[in-house]
Amino acid sequence: MLRPFERRMLPALVFLSVFATPAPAQRRPVENIIAVTLDGMRWQEVFGGAADSLLGKSAGGVDDSAGFARRFSRATPEARRAALMPFLWNTVVKQGQVFGDSLRGADAQVTNGLWFSYPGYNELLTGSADPRIDSNDSIPNPNVTVLEWLNQRPGFQGRVAAFGSWEILPYILNVKRSHLPANGDGPPFATPATEREHLLDDFADDLPPYWGATRFDAPTMQGALEYFKTRHPRVLYVMLGETDEWAHERRYDMYLDAAWRGDRFIRRLWELAQSLPQYAGKTALLLSTDHGRGATAKDWTDHDKDVPGSGRIWMAVMGPSIPASGVRDSVPITQSQFAATIAALLGENYTAAFPRAAPPLPGIGK
Repeated sequence: MLRPFERRMLPALVFLSVFATPAPAQRRPVENIIAVTLDGMRWQEVFGGAADSLLGKSAGGVDDSAGFARRFSRATPEARRAALMPFLWNTVVKQGQVFGDSLRGADAQVTNGLWFSYPGYNELLTGSADPRIDSNDSIPNPNVTVLEWLNQRPGFQGRVAAFGSWEILPYILNVKRSHLPANGDGPPFATPATEREHLLDDFADDLPPYWGATRFDAPTMQGALEYFKTRHPRVLYVMLGETDEWAHERRYDMYLDAAWRGDRFIRRLWELAQSLPQYAGKTALLLSTDHGRGATAKDWTDHDKDVPGSGRIWMAVMGPSIPASGVRDSVPITQSQFAATIAALLGENYTAAFPRAAPPLPGIGK
């Protein structure tokens, strides 16, 4: 039997039980970020897979057309893109989101107006275009990247690192000022500390200098995997470059193979993270590119402000608390949102420190 006080309170309790709004679910924390870019990787292949029109000698420089068709040509765009980048499409997109499918009204645009590498990486990593960055020359970046800024934040000091296949990466990150460990050419470990690091340096030294100081992706990939496993950074950025280099050489077969190997590397890095207690369930993945390329058989090899379409890119994200929305429709984004997204996923507000920077991707972090 209810006591008099309980009887008087009953209507109020019923009202509250019916109309009270449940507390929102707690956002699962992201403690670490893996960011990877594939230089000059076209949105057309990301969303549509290999283009049959480029799997020939004239348009794509492909000698073994039948062999590459067996590897990558399929009946539908969905099957072709999964053959080319299986981890992206079978894991990242299913568990996260991908932006930039222009055929679905979701353009991802470069804002710097130049549409080549250094301006693109500056925009990616600082959140805004800078007209002073107008070449690929080895000039220290006057801007503070999100990597440098995070390296100064509590809990991140000495826990941010970068590996790249382009010798300009240390200039983009201005390592003399930022003191970030950033590797872009030569051996993957400037000061090898273990036998395996010495072996990886020897492996890199034995590869031919095919593009001069610009190196193949293999030592970059292996160096990044080893650094991640042994040094345990909270933020790791990896810049892969062969997709751009082979495209400039009009080698569509090698461009496709570089994209496939890049996807495999990302899978290996993600699986390594999930196997380590300090990363499993606490790590987000962010992927993109520095610029697009031309859209035709004549100009797919090139990119700059005079090549139509090379200002269109793509971006993908996966991690704790990120809704599994898949391919985003009618959600235009810009390259400049990459930097603030890295910070926001970690619970940091980059745009408060740098108001010129674009906001994070919609629905991602703060």
